Amino acid sequence: MQTLTLRGGARVAVVAAAWNDAFAIVTRGRVQLELRDGESGPLLGTGAGFWLCGTGVRALRNPDRRTTTVCIITPPDHGLHTSPSTPRTSLTE
Repeated sequence: MQTLTLRGGARVAVVAAAWNDAFAIVTRGRVQLELRDGESGPLLGTGAGFWLCGTGVRALRNPDRRTTTVCIITPPDHGLHTSPSTPRTSLTE
């Protein structure tokens, strides 16, 4: 299990191969899903859980000023990696 931390206004790209088996739960704050066509998807609050595989989500964004955290659950043999091009986003185990 890992925690994704998104500072206010931060955005992290969802790479389908890296997030294939991931289930996420918003543990603090809110997350706006960004769809493949660039449109805003659902806004999920604390306690919301969601899959990313096959959903057409291309990014997660924190629409607020306060830090948002998302718990990422993946199978034991699967590692989740984020792009180094997202410096305002951190992923910790």
